[in-house]
Amino acid sequence: MLRKFKVSNFKCFKGDFEFDLSTAKNYTFNPECVKGGIVNNAMIYGYNGCGKSNLGWAVFDIIEHLTEKARLEFPYMHYTNAYNDSREAKFDYEFQIADSIVRYTYVKTDYKTIVSECLYINGNEVISFDRHNENTTFVSKLKGTETLNKTITDNKLSVVKYVKNNSELEDNGENNAFKGFFAFVEHMLFFRSLEDRTYIGLESKKGTLINDIIQQGKVQDFEKFLNEANVECKLAIVDVMGEKDIAFDFGANKVLFREIMSTGTSSLMLFYCWYLQIQKKEVSFVFIDEFDAFYHHKLSRLVVKKLKETGIQFVLTTHNTSIMSNDLMRPDCYYLMNNKKILPLHKCTEKELREVHNIEKIYNAGGFYVE
Repeated sequence: MLRKFKVSNFKCFKGDFEFDLSTAKNYTFNPECVKGGIVNNAMIYGYNGCGKSNLGWAVFDIIEHLTEKARLEFPYMHYTNAYNDSREAKFDYEFQIADSIVRYTYVKTDYKTIVSECLYINGNEVISFDRHNENTTFVSKLKGTETLNKTITDNKLSVVKYVKNNSELEDNGENNAFKGFFAFVEHMLFFRSLEDRTYIGLESKKGTLINDIIQQGKVQDFEKFLNEANVECKLAIVDVMGEKDIAFDFGANKVLFREIMSTGTSSLMLFYCWYLQIQKKEVSFVFIDEFDAFYHHKLSRLVVKKLKETGIQFVLTTHNTSIMSNDLMRPDCYYLMNNKKILPLHKCTEKELREVHNIEKIYNAGGFYVE
């Protein structure tokens, strides 16, 4: 699980910006929202332009240099903060991997150029590389890397990834934590469904969403999902110029799904396709930006419940206060953000929040604030 994340001098974050998921409070209701003292289900609120999307891009910067998974370059074009004179953006991750805490820090000057890296397992520095002053030699203390060539001249090659791909690591606690760390990162997923439908992480998808649903034999399940979301319909598979397609079934008439679906239904189909992978445990962590931009508030609530049922750790950004409710989650799982700080609601007020409180009403009345 992701425990903490800190970034500095990246896009709108001029100074240190920390997203701490280890600040769970001892609420007894909705216990599934927290696992082992770490927030498992998080929802972020904040004004437009405060950096909610940039936080997602920052968390998923790690995908570019540690994995071969799908990535995007356009969100990272203006990499460092325009007000900051430094050309170096700093990233600091802390993960809970089984019984171990893995901390990974690195510095970059752009999306691809790595200045330094350090990896810690349970507080012990096991890999380090500082390229300042034209240094080309890294240090690795992991068992099994003793004879590894430790000279790296390519500043776009992650030394941590290099160790993972070129070592026969012994079977011990540290090395298992190292492997678990990579397994977690390689299964992280970011996606959004706004004016653009972009994603980072996992394997690159080929073909259309409709083809994906058909090939997985999930048309009837998709129909059930839509009806549960109050999109009353019956679906059928039809043949269009030798290719299978999905259509709305109106009895004697069949109308192609893609020709008359609403924006909200289209967005829901995107979520459903990713949800299939989440259900199959192919995703370790998901960040959905503006997850309900085209949803009715009842549908937003349904999507959150569906995600909670999978047990996956997720972070959602939204402006929808109707789902800010202790019936759905809890005050230590709803976060309030500006471009300097992000805090759970129970730390945004001096009031002792309880299950009976209407936190949406308190929020709309200005009862929560982040200085």
